[in-house]
Amino acid sequence: MIGAEIELPVVDGVLSGVDFGGHGAGVLLVHGSGHNAAAWADVASGLVSECHPVAVDLRGHGQTRLGSTGPEQYWRDIGRVVTALGWDRPVLVGHSTGGYAVTAAAASGLVEPAALCVVDGVVLDDRSASLAGHAAARTTEAADRLRTMFRYGWETDEARMRAHVEQCAREAGGDWLNAGARHELVEEVTRRSFLRRGNRWVRRPAVEEIVTVTAVEPDAEVFPSVEVYDRLTCPMTIVLAADGFYASRRGDVRGVVDAVPGRRLIDIDSNHNIPMTRPAELAAIILDLVRDRATASAGNAD
Repeated sequence: MIGAEIELPVVDGVLSGVDFGGHGAGVLLVHGSGHNAAAWADVASGLVSECHPVAVDLRGHGQTRLGSTGPEQYWRDIGRVVTALGWDRPVLVGHSTGGYAVTAAAASGLVEPAALCVVDGVVLDDRSASLAGHAAARTTEAADRLRTMFRYGWETDEARMRAHVEQCAREAGGDWLNAGARHELVEEVTRRSFLRRGNRWVRRPAVEEIVTVTAVEPDAEVFPSVEVYDRLTCPMTIVLAADGFYASRRGDVRGVVDAVPGRRLIDIDSNHNIPMTRPAELAAIILDLVRDRATASAGNAD
């Protein structure tokens, strides 16, 4: 599905995004680390008949030229984006790191969503363990792994960039993250991850972006640990991949869901990359939230 390229103003510039059209309730789609707005194209195609999906390129990703200078900007931008779109009580959907982003935006009060949909992107550790995990993500060894696995920060010419995009699409079926995704979608997401700088192309995000956003403040009020869920008042659906990053901690996820009424846990037989490999199933889950919003709005009107 092809959408319209848009720019969304934030405090110090603009974020790039894709407006997929449609009508009705706003649904903001927020990608995970290393992805970009194009990752939501197939999900959006299942949404436009009943709502208005928009996807955004977070700082340091896709075609957004802004980078992060602090660990909270990328999720604080979500409040500005919703304001720019003129939406009242949208449904916020986030995958992986984007799952925490939409959670933090709601927990901070920047957005009052009708519902959250967190797609294989939960935070389950206490503050101390989370700090240790974030510190580990900033080591030289971790940076080298990202460069090797995903070519984060790679600068190249156009011919090599295009060859890499074609190779990723061609090999998608055997890729641990993209197996099951449409090859054309893999191609589009990979292509969007390269930002042109003069006559060169840079693979986004750079490792420096990852280092910045993982340098979390130990005393931050809204913090990427399990306590963040205590701050939520809106309905939340967690979509858990059977072969994803959090499958081994399903019991902890269940605990988060059972702690407060109005939360649901939905299991999907998928790898971590649910938006690209199981888009129809994910779209159906999101549409249920959109319909719940419409029902609640009608009830309030009565």
